Amino acid sequence: MNTNPEELELKDRLNLIETMIAEGRRTTESWGWTFVLWGVAYYIAIAWATWGHSTLAWPVTMIAAGVLTGILSSRNAGKRPETTVGRAMMAIWLAMGISTFAVMMSLGMSGRLDLHNSVAIIGAMLGAANATSSIILKWKMQFACAVVWWASAVVGCFTSDSVTSIVFLAAIFFCQIVFGIYGMIAESRKQKAARAGQGVSHA
Repeated sequence: MNTNPEELELKDRLNLIETMIAEGRRTTESWGWTFVLWGVAYYIAIAWATWGHSTLAWPVTMIAAGVLTGILSSRNAGKRPETTVGRAMMAIWLAMGISTFAVMMSLGMSGRLDLHNSVAIIGAMLGAANATSSIILKWKMQFACAVVWWASAVVGCFTSDSVTSIVFLAAIFFCQIVFGIYGMIAESRKQKAARAGQGVSHA
């Protein structure tokens, strides 16, 4: 039974795409700690701005979180080979981070930044980044995070300060803390499975 060379080539390409998607998801899972880190940073900035009444809360906290992310990620740089999908994920989140910081900083310095604008901007930016990443990686869990962020952005435009604050805090918890921990657990399980498989193969 002869197999058409074009069909074999198509299957090889599909297998390559699936492999790249799986590797991209593993890469995102390995960055789960950054979701948790930035979720905690958001909480610190909110608490500082609310109770400390400081305009420096957000820029200082975000810069500190960015520096800490850079230091920790540089230490982990050689642990996993770089892939095209991994670079694409990095580009998405880096572009989102720079865009958000530039807009928030400018609004803060101009005196036009308030709670509702903040939640709308952050929710929309994080929703876009999570949605783009989830579509590339075919990851429903991350798309659910995008929907939550978009919902918080919409809510922030129409509700009172108290409701907007509660929705924003909840979105941070579920989309940063919970999703980040989920990614870290998934990566840990895959690493354990890989080590167990290597142990069996060498036995």
